Amino acid sequence: MEIGRGKTGRRAYALDEIGIVPSRRTRDPEEVSISWQIDAYRFDLPVVVSPMDSVVSPRTAIEIGRLGGLAVLDLEGLWTRYDDPQPLLDEVAELGTAAATRRLQEIYTAPIQDELIGRRIEEIRAAGVTTAVRLSPQRTVQHHKAVIDAGVDIFVIRGTTVSAEHVSGRAEPLNLKQFIYELDVPVIVGGCATYTAALHLMRTGAAGVLVGFGGGASHTTRNVLGVVVPMATAISDVAAARRDYMDESGGRYVHVIADGGMGGSGDIAKAIACGADAVMVGSPLARAAEAPGRGFHWGSEAHHPDLPRGRRVEFGTIGTLAEILHGPSSVADGSMNLMGALKRTMATSGYSDIKEFQRVEVVVAPPTP
Repeated sequence: MEIGRGKTGRRAYALDEIGIVPSRRTRDPEEVSISWQIDAYRFDLPVVVSPMDSVVSPRTAIEIGRLGGLAVLDLEGLWTRYDDPQPLLDEVAELGTAAATRRLQEIYTAPIQDELIGRRIEEIRAAGVTTAVRLSPQRTVQHHKAVIDAGVDIFVIRGTTVSAEHVSGRAEPLNLKQFIYELDVPVIVGGCATYTAALHLMRTGAAGVLVGFGGGASHTTRNVLGVVVPMATAISDVAAARRDYMDESGGRYVHVIADGGMGGSGDIAKAIACGADAVMVGSPLARAAEAPGRGFHWGSEAHHPDLPRGRRVEFGTIGTLAEILHGPSSVADGSMNLMGALKRTMATSGYSDIKEFQRVEVVVAPPTP
């Protein structure tokens, strides 16, 4: 499309601009499988919980694992900076809106401690659930040894935008391909939002690629940087890169995980319909009674020391983790029983599992007021 005489742009679509089309066949929701597997790890739910202090603590990571999902602990968060971050989490929940960003910046200046990295990972591992943790590309080289020594199962390298060809004149950038090759654990890396960027990340040997810029409801990247790619188009483009990389690599499958911008069950279903194998969500679970943020939600972008690109958002509390994921729901807005809704969408469309459902027909359906 022509933006002006000197610039053209491709039309892109957000998840709320598309709709899922039922097929000629329907199924019983109880006969639908929503499980997925990455490397040797199989999960009952296609849900990866975002590495955000407001949602994931060692305790909630264990509970989410027991409920069938995967939670990612942020190793650059409060749990690796303080022996007991609970008083600080309580303080953040009491802050006024005007003071929240500055106080978050102050709290997160405490140094990350390798000893605490090991302790948090061991705490989750001891519960018998799959352990996943996150570092940014900038801190991966510094702290990855403590992560591997502690016996993590899945390593997530996540930033607002991660590329396989980062250029820097100030420091030696992380060589993703070499780093992933030398590790003995599966690595999920992202975010990315284009076919080309995703293809390059897949060539590093990553087991999974995150699509999107993370943060969702709590990030302000669009306002601060002007960077945005609507999720329906981004997921579809990265799914195309996965298909072409399979041909290029002789059949190696890289999982596509939609990251951010999914506030309810309908968004989750549409993300998978566009080609995602799983979704990374934060805000839906920030509403849980067990969430460390006590109904408030923020990500790592919110406390950047120089250029914050996120904010603390208040969602309130609507139910337990189990109720939000598995129901029963007491509301009609798609914020509870997320997995029951996904099963019903797949059953209504006639598909029996995630891989089949990725082939469902979608249409452009502008959101109603």
